[in-house]
Amino acid sequence: MAMAFPFSAIVGQDEMKLALLIAAVDQGVGGVMVFGDRGTGKSTAVRALAALLPPMSVVKGCRFNGDPKRHQDSCATTCDIQGKIADGAPMETEDAAVPVVDLPLGATEDRVVGALDLERALTQGEKAFEPGLLARAHRGFLYIDEVNLLEDHLVDLLLDVAASGENVVEREGLSVRHPAKFVLVGSGNPEEGELRPQLLDRFGLAVEVTTPKELETRVSVVRRRDAFERDPAGFLATWQQAEAGEAQRIREARDRVQDVEVPDDVLNTVAKLCMTLGTDGLRGELTVIRAARALAALEGDVEVDEGHVRKVASMALRHRLRRDPLDESGSTVRVERAVVEVLGEVA
Repeated sequence: MAMAFPFSAIVGQDEMKLALLIAAVDQGVGGVMVFGDRGTGKSTAVRALAALLPPMSVVKGCRFNGDPKRHQDSCATTCDIQGKIADGAPMETEDAAVPVVDLPLGATEDRVVGALDLERALTQGEKAFEPGLLARAHRGFLYIDEVNLLEDHLVDLLLDVAASGENVVEREGLSVRHPAKFVLVGSGNPEEGELRPQLLDRFGLAVEVTTPKELETRVSVVRRRDAFERDPAGFLATWQQAEAGEAQRIREARDRVQDVEVPDDVLNTVAKLCMTLGTDGLRGELTVIRAARALAALEGDVEVDEGHVRKVASMALRHRLRRDPLDESGSTVRVERAVVEVLGEVA
């Protein structure tokens, strides 16, 4: 199995790393969209983060990464261990790595949602379901590179699944539904095509990455990547302590995130910020609050304050702004300007 580059060793791209950490602590934030240049470590960061997360407990033999605590109510009717559960036999469990599934641009609909298992149909005469990429990504990450170039019918599928957390397949006489909850991570270059607003709105956070302009940063990136490729095991050993610390930080944040309080004055501030920016609906407020709460948990705080809101405002709101023909400023500048207007300058 290929080794993942250490998350702690990624140079720069602090906003992208923070957004991924927030999404890992609270999947309810809604995933991450990364805008920017090719070759800036987007897929590397996703795989590195997944390697940090503790193994998840799954039902042994379940092809849907079934959660033992919820298996009876979710995919028990569609996976191969249905009979054992019906007979009252105890479910065997095992630990599995958090999945990171790539959705290629050329993927067919059957490959994404699943289809009839032709091999079993031909050899055994059974009508069985062959899970697709959405099933493999359940409880993990679904990564889509160049998501702005994804075909419209696949975008529609993702919108349905992202909204319901469930994949429904009706075809070839099959009627199957199974859980499909994952952190959706997309990347793309805006210059190569617009992302449909309906899909963009499904991403909780949006970040911008660029090719480093500082000589020292570029040299550091190349040096570390070269060292990793020449001796992966040795490089991982060098960063083992830093990785263990980051993994512990994520585990502790997950345990306490639901206990982090959000004071009324912070709620009022977030609402004023979204009203100032003219965001549609209330998804912007909810995302800012969830992201700020996850950030507070990461930082070991028991309460969300304005400092947390400042750090997450741009990534939670920059992709939710209406275009203003009278304002040529970029969305990030507009959010930062509104933050200063509502929260004031940093002391």
